[in-house]
Amino acid sequence: MRTGSPVPQGITRISYRVNGFAYVLLLVAISVIGIVAGATLSLGSQLARRDAEQSLLVIGMEFQQALRSYAAVPVGATDITNARGPRALEELLKDPRVPSTRRHLRQIYADPMTGRDAWGLIRDPSGYILAIYSLSDSKPIKQTGFAPTQAGFEEATTYAAWIFGLPNAQLLIKNPANSTL
Repeated sequence: MRTGSPVPQGITRISYRVNGFAYVLLLVAISVIGIVAGATLSLGSQLARRDAEQSLLVIGMEFQQALRSYAAVPVGATDITNARGPRALEELLKDPRVPSTRRHLRQIYADPMTGRDAWGLIRDPSGYILAIYSLSDSKPIKQTGFAPTQAGFEEATTYAAWIFGLPNAQLLIKNPANSTL
């Protein structure tokens, strides 16, 4: 004895075909969503790195200007043999050489590429800071189109090669990776 209304055999088969097609369509839609999400994350990561790179250029130039101000180096000067930077970056916040408060830098910025407060420092033989650089060993995205004051950054292999500092710092650089912190 049968219960319920009889279902024609053709309708049931069509129903199974539609359900199977919907399942395949759902799998394709989930795959497409996954691919788009992955591409979006990759693009977002690339944009965040570009922003950090731009921040490194801005912060580096602020450090460079602060070092020049501390050493009393004129803006257009390219070779100052007696220019001395501070012994510690904190001296840029409050210059200990003058009785009143003289600031060359508002704050010690974190390295945008590493997110840490540590910077690579290039010192002269007497221990005075001549320049700073990022401790990131990543390859820069930007390879060309730098300002004239940053011409040495062209085709750099790592962010550590982007050195911000006094004009005579380039003369004393042997290997930035061996400089002190």
